[in-house]
Amino acid sequence: MAYLLDSNVFIEAKNAYYGFDFVPAFWEWLDVEHANGNVFSIDNVRDELLEGQDELSDWAKARGREFFLPLDEAVLASLSMIATWARSGDYEEIAVNAFLKDTDYYLVAHAHAHGFDVVTLEIPSASTRKIKIPDACNAHKVNWINTFKLLPAIKARFVLDAAS
Repeated sequence: MAYLLDSNVFIEAKNAYYGFDFVPAFWEWLDVEHANGNVFSIDNVRDELLEGQDELSDWAKARGREFFLPLDEAVLASLSMIATWARSGDYEEIAVNAFLKDTDYYLVAHAHAHGFDVVTLEIPSASTRKIKIPDACNAHKVNWINTFKLLPAIKARFVLDAAS
């Protein structure tokens, strides 16, 4: 199974759980899993990360376009379908407009088009004021999990070197 990571996965990892300075193994693990064909993200996420102008933006910049997948024809078809769903639901117009301008929309469409599972820290919501990634995924039969379900799914292990 291949996974597409949401911006919040990278941002929360850097800010809270897996800072570059104290869990560099997380970031190395992402590179290994990407090389194994398991972990990716999309151009829109990369653009968001580059706005930070920090260690995370440097990390994203160093990954280039191989890690962050571009928009393609299949994604365009999924974008259209997801936009129709968003507009025809019970969501407030402001929520729909915000979603259709947001990276989340492209993330779900890319996952839908190419059979990825989405990794996000968002949780489903019954609110009509914001379209959440899990709700859009559920509506389009796209699997989604959070970072803490991803790690055991891919059998991640961050082990201290005995010499440390």
